[in-house]
Amino acid sequence: MRHVPLLLLIAAPLLAQGGPPGGARTGARGGAIAPATQATGTARPDSGAPRGGAMVVRRVEDESPAVTHHTLRSAGDMKYTATASMMPMRNEQNGEVEGNIFYVAYTKDGADPATRPIAFIFNGGPGSATVWLHMGAFGPKMVKLNPDGTNPPPPASYVDNPNTLLDQTDLVFLDPVGTGYSRASSAANGPKFWGLDEDMRAVAEFIRLYLTRSERWASPKFIAGESYGTTRAAHLAGYLTDNGIALNGVVLLSAVLNFENSRPSRGNDIAYVGFFPSFAMTAYYHKKAAPDLQKLSVEEFARAAEQFASGEYAAALMKGDALPAADRKAIVTKIARFTGMTEQLVSDADLRIELGRFSTELLRTERRMSGRLDSRLTAYMMDPLGGRTNFDPSDASIRNSFTPVLNDYVRRELGYKNDNLYYILGGGVGRWRYDEGQFPNVVPSLERAFAKNPDMHLYVAMGYYDMATPYWAVQYTLDHMALEPNIRKSRIHTDHFTAGHMMYIDAASMKKLRQDLRTFIDQAVPNR
Repeated sequence: MRHVPLLLLIAAPLLAQGGPPGGARTGARGGAIAPATQATGTARPDSGAPRGGAMVVRRVEDESPAVTHHTLRSAGDMKYTATASMMPMRNEQNGEVEGNIFYVAYTKDGADPATRPIAFIFNGGPGSATVWLHMGAFGPKMVKLNPDGTNPPPPASYVDNPNTLLDQTDLVFLDPVGTGYSRASSAANGPKFWGLDEDMRAVAEFIRLYLTRSERWASPKFIAGESYGTTRAAHLAGYLTDNGIALNGVVLLSAVLNFENSRPSRGNDIAYVGFFPSFAMTAYYHKKAAPDLQKLSVEEFARAAEQFASGEYAAALMKGDALPAADRKAIVTKIARFTGMTEQLVSDADLRIELGRFSTELLRTERRMSGRLDSRLTAYMMDPLGGRTNFDPSDASIRNSFTPVLNDYVRRELGYKNDNLYYILGGGVGRWRYDEGQFPNVVPSLERAFAKNPDMHLYVAMGYYDMATPYWAVQYTLDHMALEPNIRKSRIHTDHFTAGHMMYIDAASMKKLRQDLRTFIDQAVPNR
């Protein structure tokens, strides 16, 4: 599917996620993904908006939407409408429907579209449906979990969400092609959606179509993504701004913008620096750090780990074999004190600890392994001699609750009938394409969005116990963006959470996140 630039579509109104990508881990909701070996043949992320050809307009047709009416009790009995439907993605040259994107939209009844904000929200993977943000964080209903984010006994159920964003902004949750109920129209058309640029353009086209059909061009606009969804959101921010859709705000939860910064490998020492504070925080949580360090508060310990990682640790890695033996011994001891690893393991690893080894060594004496999405969560280690986890206990904890709840909710409460398998996490997306041999990097797109739209706001949430998108790697990426100083000072908002990748499933963290976003949305929409 070749998309013309949105600008051409806007200027002519009267004319009318499978297998791992390139050997990478699709994993839950994202994380550091290795560079692919297959070229995309599309524009590079930093090359600006792709060029398009002549537009052939076809009448857009789709199934009849399922429309239901509800009351939001947590917002003074606010009346709202839910719409569950498919949005067809057409080839503008021949009118062929090449795919359909499933979405659920929630809109406040009687609101003025000129002042009522609207947010487009998606998860990541690639290959993850948006059920996690839909029914775990921001929708009017949420999966019922224990306060710490673990599952109660089955069967799973859902309840009213006291932290929904719907009292502030209308919400559109969309599943990119190959996730949820969204499908390519044929096997041959699937790859037209499965790549860094292909995926971004398809979601951009969805946003354009929704704004047009729902007459929401005048509304303040937000996009929000989690994990690989942050990659998509940052890339979208530049592309939409290039094409006349200026955003009020971008929300990134557990971000990955420059994949090199969170993909440790020989010769890429900066990623080991990025992971180190997350290892340390995990050891602190499980009381495996040195006794004197355990006496520090969470924030004090985090600052100490960050300072060591960016200072002595980074300097030692840069010296390589030139590091004097006495200095090396001192660094080994400090690494072990922060991370709970033995000095022998740290030395044998040449100061560079891999995630798989850390997750199996930290609690080895208890025959437990720690999670990737949330390293606070643990599970029995079936292979005590293995150097990697058999599964992610944090992923296993929530997959079996969100899957039945989504299927039940859309059918019984939203009245949307679809017998297809809802691809909640993998299974519907094939090989994901990036530029050949390169780590994906969408920082230039986000920089371009700020340069062209300096009034845009950015909010970034980071979890201390997130091993998929380690928080210090995110901070490093943000600190190295080319931004006007005033934008960095007044437009970028960050916060840290004593939680994992999905900080919103932790009740205390979700309450804090909602408070952050209430302030953020108000700041990003002036004169409301």
